[in-house]
Amino acid sequence: MKPVKKNKAEEPELEPLCCCEYIDRNGEKNHVAACLCDCQDLDEGCDRWMTCKSMQPETCERIMDTISDRLRIPWLRGAKKVNISIVPPLILLPVFLRVASWHFLLGGLVLSSLPGLLLWYYYLTHRRKGHTLFFLSLGLFSLGYMYYVFLQEVVPRGRVGPTQLALLTCGLFLILLALYRAKKNPGYLRNPASKDKSVSSSQVEGLSRDGLEKTRGLPGAGSSGSLSNRTPKDDLKGSCRVLAGSPAKAKEDWCAKCELVRPARAWHCRLCGVCVRRMDHHCVCCVGESNHQAFILALSIFLLTSVYGITLTLDTICRDRSVFTALFYCPGVYADYSSALSFTCVWYSVIITAGMAYIFLIQLINISYNVTEREVQQALRQKTGRRLLCGLIVDTGQYNRGFLRNWHQFSTLGTAPCHHPAEDIV
Repeated sequence: MKPVKKNKAEEPELEPLCCCEYIDRNGEKNHVAACLCDCQDLDEGCDRWMTCKSMQPETCERIMDTISDRLRIPWLRGAKKVNISIVPPLILLPVFLRVASWHFLLGGLVLSSLPGLLLWYYYLTHRRKGHTLFFLSLGLFSLGYMYYVFLQEVVPRGRVGPTQLALLTCGLFLILLALYRAKKNPGYLRNPASKDKSVSSSQVEGLSRDGLEKTRGLPGAGSSGSLSNRTPKDDLKGSCRVLAGSPAKAKEDWCAKCELVRPARAWHCRLCGVCVRRMDHHCVCCVGESNHQAFILALSIFLLTSVYGITLTLDTICRDRSVFTALFYCPGVYADYSSALSFTCVWYSVIITAGMAYIFLIQLINISYNVTEREVQQALRQKTGRRLLCGLIVDTGQYNRGFLRNWHQFSTLGTAPCHHPAEDIV
């Protein structure tokens, strides 16, 4: 008879979490109702604030970590964590706009301070290399709140027809669709060694043989024995060094953080922590080779929809006046709270639209000269680009092939690998 195998002692199963329970960052079971309990850092911070004493930066960071860990909403099989950066726009935007609608002086003060606050927060998070959802939350909530005010305050006045409302609603859905497409993979570069770290001997021999063939005939090339002792990473660095032609450019091709050889025009995104093909910039999402077209499409649809909504609103609350005149002179608009709120939202939309129009113009210029925003910033730092129109245009001259060919290359991004000329290889 075959010996009976003893079953291994099964680990005790954890009790299922209810909708208000969760596992905190210390690995312990906690409850949503106990969000203010047993928080030494928060108690210490409140005591120092009440006694007018300064707090250390480390204490503030610990308090923010605790708040972000305990800020949760009830959900099935455990409470879900809420990103704290999406909360301020949901609270501050309606409050600021309603306060600004009380008087035109308050409106001028609030609306003029908003761009400065947004720029300050952007540079603060960008300098600390923090990945935040604040701007994405602000953009989406601004669209939703403007549409809500339009339905509640403008449509009941009877000046907006069903066709106009349908066009504005369709534009809003197209913006969300294009933004969803732009939030997808921008063209991340993945390290093949991360999927399979074990490299077979045949692969090592193939890499060594490739490195030997590429370095054959070059001055200063070593013997075959010295090449065979190199690791696959060294062979990749060697091939990158051959393509670059100089050790200075080889360092730019090899990404030490991702441990891979980057193709031409690829850069490492500090916020995403991954290299991106033909990276342009990082705003609400990382814009690269695969989603640059969707980003431009989202900007264009947003500008058209926003201008159309502003026109409909001003035509309703300031009748018998042109759009430009009503924007600066609309008598009696603050006599009614509904008209004042609509007028304040119009000016908020104008400020956001002006900023997006500037970004859209810069993007069109960069595409026309076949240069990315990342390459523009590098050219300005190294003083290698040619500045035109008071710095509005920066032409690096490296990839510029003419207006039509540049736009043709942009229209085919992410469709099929194209063969670049020899001078495009960095």
